[in-house]
This record gives sequence, C-alpha cells and structure tokens, in this order.
Amino acid sequence: MIAMLKYAVLGLVALLMLLPFADMFIGALRGPDDVFATPPNYFPTDPQWNIYARVFDELPMGRWFFNSIVVTTTITALQVATSTMAGYALAKYDFAGRDGVFRLVIGAQMFPFFLFIIPIFFLLRFVPLAGGNGLTEFGGSGLLGTYAALVLPFVVTWYGVFLMRQFFVTVPDDIIEAARLDGASEFLIFRAVVLPQVGPALWTLTLFAFVYHWNEFIWTMTITRSAPELQTLPVGIFLLEDQFNTLDQKSLQQAALAVSVAPVMILFLLVQKQFHAASGAGTR
Repeated sequence: MIAMLKYAVLGLVALLMLLPFADMFIGALRGPDDVFATPPNYFPTDPQWNIYARVFDELPMGRWFFNSIVVTTTITALQVATSTMAGYALAKYDFAGRDGVFRLVIGAQMFPFFLFIIPIFFLLRFVPLAGGNGLTEFGGSGLLGTYAALVLPFVVTWYGVFLMRQFFVTVPDDIIEAARLDGASEFLIFRAVVLPQVGPALWTLTLFAFVYHWNEFIWTMTITRSAPELQTLPVGIFLLEDQFNTLDQKSLQQAALAVSVAPVMILFLLVQKQFHAASGAGTR
C-alpha cells in the first residue's frame, strides 16, 4: 500500500512537471475557434498540424538551429575537457598552491557571469591581429561577430571543475599507482583508468552544460546585436516577438519554442540513466 501511494505521488508530480511542456506543444495546434470558445478548448478540435512545418518555412529556424548546435556542442565539449583535466589535477596531484586553487574554484562560483560581460566584451574587441586590429592599433572589431566570441568566455566552468574534482576524489589511489607500476603514462592512466570510473559524472556535466548553453541568452544577445547571422534559437525567437501580433503568429511563436526545446528533451532521455547513476553516487 505504501509503495502504491509513493508511486501515485511520483506519478502526479511527474504529470505536473510535464504539463507546461504539453501545453506548449498542444497550444501551438489550437486554432482561433479553440481559443475563442467558451470555455476555451484545451485539446484542439481541428489541430493545425502544419504549424510545425511553417516554423521552418516562415522563420530562419535552420540557421538558428545550426548556430545553436555549433555553439552549444563546442562549449559543452570544451567544458567537459577542461573540467575533467583540472578536476583530476586538483584531486590526484600534489602541487604547490593546490588548496589555494581549489578555494578559488569554490569562491568563483559566487560571482554570476553577467558581472563580467563588459570586461569580456572589451577583451574580445581589442584582440590584436583579429577583425581589423593591428598589434598596436585597435580600430577593428576583434573577435566580435565570430563564433569564437560566443564560445571563448565559456571554455572553463568553475562548477564543472568542482563537480569533477569531487568525483575524482572517490577514485582509489591504488589503481592509479598500479597503472604507474605497469608503465602506463599519465595521460593513459587518466584516459583509460580514471575516466571510466567517473562516467556518470561526465554525462551529468555534459547534460548541465548543454542545457544551460542551449538556452543561454544574455551573452549571445550582446554579441549578435551586430551579427544577426550568429543568432541562436533563444535570441532569434525573442527578437521576433514584437512581430507576433496576430493569433496565428502567436501560435507560430509557440511552435518555434516547442521545436527549440525538443533537442534538450531528447538529450535528457538519452542520458537519464547516467544522470541518475551520478545522483545516486553523490548521495552515498
């Protein structure tokens, strides 16, 4: 009886969590008759299935998707690489200043990214020999207006370093020493011995990084104001909001939002087992 009650509560909570997403996908299918009915029809009587095809015909969704995929996957791959290497070094190597670096990693998480938008913007603007800049003259745009400007500020994530360090600490030192005695190089130990031990943490970091940067808005908006060809899905849909005045256009916007969250949902479904494994390891 207790087990049935527990699953019933979990099912209800899961239903409540899915309701906003269901409303987004279904809401785009509603026509004027459903919206203006009294009371309004939640499930459309005449679903406008062509609305999702119109999203790609009437909006530059292909370009936005391409930009989002390039930027997000590049940032995610770089963050996983830098976080695993830095986390491993902080967990398994004894070097001068290690504790100080770890304290810096913890302390840096208290400062939100938007505090550094202006200095990072100017750093990218005045990169020598880029975008029309010279070695001493900076009349060009630097790296602004390029994919590099969207990626470089996020190459390292303090949270990722901290997360991976905490998981690497749990890896026994004995297996590392045994691999060294067998003649394995440090990189081989890291790649073939240690990384397989923290697989769930890698997938968790991948999921967190991908979801965050797929939806990242403030920095992308700042950079793409002068380079609209680099707009990602969140920015592109937001900037078109003022053009969505009619009910049909509102449905088109809702359909675009539904399409934009689909890759994130698919990724979570693919890695949910590893994510739950990492959550279980973290509670032990």
